[in-house]
Amino acid sequence: KVAGYSLGEADLLRRAMGKKKKEILDEAYGGFAEGMTKNGFSQAAITALWDTVLPFAGYAFNKSHAAGYGLVSFWTAYLKANYPAEYMAGLLTSVGDDKDKSAIYLADCRKMGITVLPPDVNESRADFAAVGDDIRFGLAAIRNVGSGVVSSIIASREEKGAFNGFSDYLGKIDVTACNKKVTESLIKAGAFDSLDHPRKGLFLVHADAVDSVLGTKKAEAIGQFDLFGDMGGGDEAISEVFAVKVPDEEWESKHKLALERDMLGLYVSGHPLAGVEHALAAQTDTSITQLLEDQVKDGAHITIGGIISSVTRRVNKKGEPWAAVTVEDMVGGVEVYFFPRAYVAFGMDLTVDNIVLVKARVNKRDDSMMISANDLAVPDLSAVGTTKPLNLTLQARACTPSKVASLKQVLQRHAGTSDVHVTLVSDQKQTRLLLTDALRVTPSSALMGDLKALLGPSCLS
Repeated sequence: KVAGYSLGEADLLRRAMGKKKKEILDEAYGGFAEGMTKNGFSQAAITALWDTVLPFAGYAFNKSHAAGYGLVSFWTAYLKANYPAEYMAGLLTSVGDDKDKSAIYLADCRKMGITVLPPDVNESRADFAAVGDDIRFGLAAIRNVGSGVVSSIIASREEKGAFNGFSDYLGKIDVTACNKKVTESLIKAGAFDSLDHPRKGLFLVHADAVDSVLGTKKAEAIGQFDLFGDMGGGDEAISEVFAVKVPDEEWESKHKLALERDMLGLYVSGHPLAGVEHALAAQTDTSITQLLEDQVKDGAHITIGGIISSVTRRVNKKGEPWAAVTVEDMVGGVEVYFFPRAYVAFGMDLTVDNIVLVKARVNKRDDSMMISANDLAVPDLSAVGTTKPLNLTLQARACTPSKVASLKQVLQRHAGTSDVHVTLVSDQKQTRLLLTDALRVTPSSALMGDLKALLGPSCLS
């Protein structure tokens, strides 16, 4: 009212304040002052009001707003400090399908020593859930697995007991959950890993297995067995009649991780950059996290490193080729544009799964950011992490059978080429062991976090 603004003009000023756009506010002052002058206000009043408004474009809150956020900050800090797995599980669930935020929070979990486990038909709920000191991925996060199917799987598990094999799973689940697309997605996401079946082996037989059992389940659902004869045994009979022999075949790690990412939107059980991320980061000046969290200034020239996860090739109006390329590190991904000149120079290297270093310029406009590449290199990382062993120190009395079994699982999750040396410490002596080649690992921050969570921080000293 004082400056004669329309509601639309007032909202533009409010938006400029909210976005802290000083240049827009400077431009707005002329119209603001002119409007107040027309309404009979003195220059002193105009200056006083503008000087009151301007600080709010910096950082300002109503007192009640500040008090409320202060209390929420206290609550969340308490939960994160005292119930870290439960807190992070809730946080991951809260961001839903936002894969960029999920990736950042998963990286935070690793730094906190919290292991994020893949989805599991025997343990997962619909959403992320704390399992002891770990977090288990929810079944609802898997692509092609709807909420109705998730509820059905969980209900079957709770009513009939844990699944002890793939045949048992097919026998126990309801007909609504028994379809090839859902089963394929569960396999690729790793949801059957705890049943000790290799993912590729399950993939090779799942379609025929589902077809074999589906007819029986549909007949059972409409009561045909009661009318035309009882096969006896219900779900157990189905499991026995349709026992599935799963081939002992597995995909290579890179392909397995790519399928897992396709189903979950994220790498969970491992990462293609595991073991080389530090060597790659040493050749960059900006992390992808900094870009995702808007910590890079407009016009900045940056060098980022990561793996190419997608390439979309296009042609402009002049008939010149260009590409939009997603580059990811261990935390998240950003889209980098290779416009015609850069595309001509580096188009041959724009291949999915290529690990690259990209020099680019950051351009910002309103709420959007564009990263335009001007150089690309494919670093030689072949020798990284292949010679230095991983050294663990354990108290002999702490080496219980369950602890050893858990350690084996952790090492197998991070399979690689580095030897593992274990020093067992007792009151009288120290015993140094070299673990079998089957337990070689790829050293990474995720592995270190898993080991510290299982064995304590001193295990790496």
